Amino acid sequence: MENTITTDNKYILELKDVSVSYTPGKNAVNAVSAGIKPNTVTAIMGPSGCGKSTLLRAINRMHELYPDIVTTGEILLKGENIFDMNPMKVRRLAGMVFQRPNPFPTMSISDNVLAGYKLNNIKLSKSDKEEIVEQSLRSVALWDEVKDAIGKKGTFLSGGQQQRLCIARALALKPELLLMDEPTSALDPISTNRIEELILELKKQYTIVIVTHNMSQAARLSDNSMFMYLGELVEYGTTKQMFTKPKDKRTEDYLTGVFS
Repeated sequence: MENTITTDNKYILELKDVSVSYTPGKNAVNAVSAGIKPNTVTAIMGPSGCGKSTLLRAINRMHELYPDIVTTGEILLKGENIFDMNPMKVRRLAGMVFQRPNPFPTMSISDNVLAGYKLNNIKLSKSDKEEIVEQSLRSVALWDEVKDAIGKKGTFLSGGQQQRLCIARALALKPELLLMDEPTSALDPISTNRIEELILELKKQYTIVIVTHNMSQAARLSDNSMFMYLGELVEYGTTKQMFTKPKDKRTEDYLTGVFS
């Protein structure tokens, strides 16, 4: 297995021997170790059921919402083990964007952006709220489209706009990481293109980890790629190297369509 794990502080995120099991004795993710540098996009690829989303969700401790899922190993965010942090703090620092746009249906666009503050019982002044809403929506190129309708429900937006609203909701809490679980798979090609352009822009300020089935998307967006198979991290390196000269036969087979 190829990976690049060290204890060097140049990594914003380090996975050390991370395993996740849904049932005792059977790991959905098995002993994954990797280091991720700041202001990069890292793609996690692999066939369905290989553990991609499971690994991503471990990074912000989502599995603890389900009593039977066990996560072991260490996940260091800026050198601090996330399992020693308050889970709500971890979820503020590692924002999550899901496959399908999921704005809260009863909330306005403005309240959707601020939802994380409300969930964390963080009080804000009216001026702070207005500034956070505008900055967050500007950061996803949505402000000009919705500034005259921020009191309307987020569900009136198109699918692509809803997904950008969900990204703005994650960014409002000023995270260190943005975790994206197939964020364009439910969108049309034009919306997908806008989200991809946005990801490349956001990389200037954030570190992004994206799960994708779409190999051409991984090639377009990511600096580094992980290939997972049957819960194992088979190969991890630069996207250019992986796509041109994979080191493991299983990676080559996947990228050339032998299995998917």
